[in-house]
Amino acid sequence: MSVEVDEVDAAHAAMRDHGAEIVHPLRDEDWGVRRFFVRDPNGRVINVLSHR
Repeated sequence: MSVEVDEVDAAHAAMRDHGAEIVHPLRDEDWGVRRFFVRDPNGRVINVLSHR
């Protein structure tokens, strides 16, 4: 699943600060998105992103 947010840096900080498992670090991709992957409480991996 992918979730697009307005402020991906803020979403990343909130997830990290609440102890969520970040499974792919926050980074800028060549195709114009900034994203990270986080594991939800049910074990699913979610792509959290915003377009640059």
